[in-house]
Amino acid sequence: MEVGWLAFGPFELAPRKRLLVRNGAPVEIGGRALDLLVALVEQPGCVVSKRELFDRVWPGRTVEDASLRFHMTSLRKLLGDGKGDERYIATQVGVGYAFVETVRATAPADSMPPARTGVAELSLSAAGVLPTRTRLIGRETDVQRVLEGFAQPRLFTVVSPGGMGKTTLAVEVGYRLAGEHGRHVRFVDLATLADGALIPSALASALGIPVQTEDPMTVLLGHIRAQDIVLILDNCEHLVDAVCAIVERIREAAPKVSVLATSREPLRARDEHVHWLSALPFPSDTVELSLQEMLAFPAVELFVERASAANSALVVGVEDARAIAQMCQRLDGMALAIELTAVRVAAHGIETTMAMLGKRFALGWTGRRTVQPRQQTLQATLDWSYELLSQAEQRTLERLSVFRGPFSLQAALPVVSDDELNEARVAAAFEELTAKCLVTPDRTHCPEAYRLLETTRAYGKVKLDERGEAELDAVRRRHAGFFRDTLAGLGETPEEVFAGAAMMSGQMGNIRDALEWSFGPKGDLTVATSLVAVSVPLFAYLSLFVECRTWCERAVERLDGQFRDTAEEMELQAALGLTIMFTRGNAPEAGLALRRAFDIATALGDRWNQLRLMGRLHIFHERIGEFEQALAWAGQAVEIAEGVGHPEAIGLAASLAGVSHHLFGDQGRAGRELEISLQKSAPSERSRTLYYGFDHRNRSGIALARVLWLQGLPDQARRLAVRTEVEAIALDHPVTRCIALIWSHSIYVWTGDEAQAKSSLDAFAEIAEINGFVPYIAAALGQRGARAIETGRAGEGVAWIEESLARLHAARYELLTTTFELSLAQGLLLSGRPDAALRTVDATLARCRANGEAFALPELLRLRARIVESYGVDQLGEAERLLAEAVNISQKQGARAWELRATHDLARLWLARGRTAEALALLEPFRDAFVEGLDTADLRGLEILWSSIQKTEISSQGL
Repeated sequence: MEVGWLAFGPFELAPRKRLLVRNGAPVEIGGRALDLLVALVEQPGCVVSKRELFDRVWPGRTVEDASLRFHMTSLRKLLGDGKGDERYIATQVGVGYAFVETVRATAPADSMPPARTGVAELSLSAAGVLPTRTRLIGRETDVQRVLEGFAQPRLFTVVSPGGMGKTTLAVEVGYRLAGEHGRHVRFVDLATLADGALIPSALASALGIPVQTEDPMTVLLGHIRAQDIVLILDNCEHLVDAVCAIVERIREAAPKVSVLATSREPLRARDEHVHWLSALPFPSDTVELSLQEMLAFPAVELFVERASAANSALVVGVEDARAIAQMCQRLDGMALAIELTAVRVAAHGIETTMAMLGKRFALGWTGRRTVQPRQQTLQATLDWSYELLSQAEQRTLERLSVFRGPFSLQAALPVVSDDELNEARVAAAFEELTAKCLVTPDRTHCPEAYRLLETTRAYGKVKLDERGEAELDAVRRRHAGFFRDTLAGLGETPEEVFAGAAMMSGQMGNIRDALEWSFGPKGDLTVATSLVAVSVPLFAYLSLFVECRTWCERAVERLDGQFRDTAEEMELQAALGLTIMFTRGNAPEAGLALRRAFDIATALGDRWNQLRLMGRLHIFHERIGEFEQALAWAGQAVEIAEGVGHPEAIGLAASLAGVSHHLFGDQGRAGRELEISLQKSAPSERSRTLYYGFDHRNRSGIALARVLWLQGLPDQARRLAVRTEVEAIALDHPVTRCIALIWSHSIYVWTGDEAQAKSSLDAFAEIAEINGFVPYIAAALGQRGARAIETGRAGEGVAWIEESLARLHAARYELLTTTFELSLAQGLLLSGRPDAALRTVDATLARCRANGEAFALPELLRLRARIVESYGVDQLGEAERLLAEAVNISQKQGARAWELRATHDLARLWLARGRTAEALALLEPFRDAFVEGLDTADLRGLEILWSSIQKTEISSQGL
């Protein structure tokens, strides 16, 4: 079936745009659920096998049937499947699923409203999915107690010594909450973090929330404030103070959010409920017990299961069971220690293992937290396992400790191996470590991933430190070099880089460690510089703008001759300029960095990067009010694009040119350029949006909508504005969404659509606030002030606009000041302060004439005429002159909408001066000139004035 817009029931689906609509309103739907829906709807009436769905929705990953059932249940619930007569998805037991509703091709409704903007969808990114589920032994009572505790939102902490099975319990609870209770569960492993300041970013990443601000916690709370979510925070002990503070803020600001934490000590947070996870039960006296009675104890059951898994030929008799029970008793029922010991049984037998256990373990548990007895016991467990390893296995385990979080064998080989320990020996040692449960498979991110349990990693790190600084630094250097080379090979095109960044998104812990070492006293600045440069796409993919800016600043400050004028410096400067612009405002150093990057691209003859950087420089100078410089960049971009000759290059340059000509007041030329941009540009994709820093096609669409309104085509303008907003929603890029909303808002205001203007403003303000976009927050305040003035609250509106302008000036964000100063002058006039209004308008007129921002000149002159008119009859001649000038400029600009407004005021002025016939003659051409937008405020006003003049004319003639 053709994959365009597909309709079924009250729904419309656009697979390419990744957009689902119900009764004309976009529907919030998770990424996996949307993938499943597309796969089914594209083959209506056909059974789609589970294997095909796994390959389509989870390519290259090993996923359990439970995950498919969970997301299918969520999809059915979202569609309302089974409610009343609604029937969409049928299950073919054991085979797959079929979409049974009639599907028809359709076109999207032009009148579709923008999506609800309450809180952004919490996407099912790999960063937050539950780890692989393992069979839980002897913990059913614990599971039920924790589940009962989540009958209402609360903070629950599972506390026990290391190795007791806290994570396994938390994962099982997570699966049951998601599968049996339909809860939205996200898993965050804090063991990958070394700094508590990174916790908010880790939580945001797990929830699929982009963070582009200095305060990720505020962004996180803005997104989850009203959400019903269960957050599982695993391995909190090393960051317990930071976790405590963050959890308290979450519970206070987002009361529907439940938190399940695992830690070796209570968080001591407000309203915390602690579940102490005890040891697995084991028999203390086996003399009177039968084999089956001993095997029924969870500790013994776990031991036998793990030993049998490692050696399928193992047969356990009564005496064997008694020996196992004694070992479980010596191990105090600690799950991790039991599993490690069980693996030794598979290799050495029960009797030998028991004898070794007695010699090598000193399990003196005192229960006093101050002396950390639990760590001592685990130390003994790991010491014993370590001493049974070969020298190659020991060295491999030690060196693997440099990895934070998941890693693959392909990553381990170049990092662990050296001249003394070649890759073949490392591979063999790796296999043995995996068999002995010291290296654990981790299929959360990819089928080939492994990890060290955090306790094992800490132990290995201590052993590596004992080898001396020379070996430690050599391993760290290879670790940093591996990730530098891997990131450098993500791909050539934006699409390839985007896909590669997605694959590497789970490696931020490793990359951060590599960067910290590289910049450290024992590090290598050459590795550091190149590593930052190749990490930029990953930071962009994860929306870590503040962190990206920090690393780029460190790299640029330390640039040496090796990297001067290279592609690496170009990438660093380009990222630095963009991230400063978005996180600090339009500071001068942002422009300097972007210009430096452009100069390097020019010297390298890299025309594509010249275009990319011209786009950033164009928007930078536009934002600071240097419109002539922005136009100059657009002109250069057109020249370079013509030389490149590629449609995408031509479309990008046309977008820059079109926006500049629109702001300069040449609406005819602007419209032509923007039409070219839309014709040449490929459909918007997130990969290219991240590559360029914002979406040029989307920006062209919303600019063209403004041009269409100015040209007297308000209906077309509104339809294009709505369509462009919907496309911005689908991109899931907050900056692009804000650009679309802030410009579409003006169209709704100009057309007098108060309801849509309010909806657009609310959406813009909320997105700006939850993402911490400081200039946009100030702009939202100005927009609210303008709306207050329009609705009769001039005093309140004036105060808001004045505060907004002060904030915008501080951030060097001047793009919107003309619009807000227009509203401010109007508010001052309505407040009885014509002198202040006149000063405001005159200052704005002078600035616009100086910097080339001419598109609003007719409206400024019209407002000045109204202010002058308020001074009395003596000033009516000046008012008439100003209106005539406004009409003349509007005609030159091709701005019929401005011309209509100025002509309306001029006719009203003539009517007041008794020139009724002239007023009628002035207005008559406009009554037939506008063929659409008859419901807009301006055309309704035209008809009212026309009727009033006619009545006056008839009355004057005595008819």
